[in-house]
Amino acid sequence: MEGAQPSGCRSVINREKEVQPRMDKCPAGFNELSGFQAGNLTVDVCQGGGGGIWFDAFELQKLDEKREPAGESLLSVAPDEGLILDKARKRECPRCAGMKLHRHFFSAKRRVEVDQCPNCAGYWLDAGELTLIRAERS
Repeated sequence: MEGAQPSGCRSVINREKEVQPRMDKCPAGFNELSGFQAGNLTVDVCQGGGGGIWFDAFELQKLDEKREPAGESLLSVAPDEGLILDKARKRECPRCAGMKLHRHFFSAKRRVEVDQCPNCAGYWLDAGELTLIRAERS
C-alpha cells in the first residue's frame, strides 16, 4: 500500500494526531511519572524521585522563559536529595519504546545539557535544568 510505514515507524508530519505508547517511567530513576498541571499544559514529573520533568514535543518552548508564568509552578518539583542519578547513563524515552534519548546542549550558549528523543522530539529535564534554561533565556 502506498504511503504505508513498517510496523513501529512513526510519521513525523502527523505527530500531533498519532497516539504514542506511554511508558510513564522516569528515564533517570525509573519511578512512575505523574501528571502535573502547568497553566494549560499537563507535563509528566518524577515526584519523590529525581524531580525530573518530561515535556512532549513543543511543550518546553511554552514554559522556558521567565515571562511565561505557567512554568513557575514546575520549579517547585523537588528531587529526593538521597537519590543519586547517573547522568552519563543512556536513558530511554518514556514515550517511545526502545528509543534512547540524546544528550545535547539546549542552546548555543552551551550552559545547560538536556535529553531529547530523536523520534518524538520530547525533552527530559533533570531537576534544576528548567531553572537554568529560564535564567538563560531571560
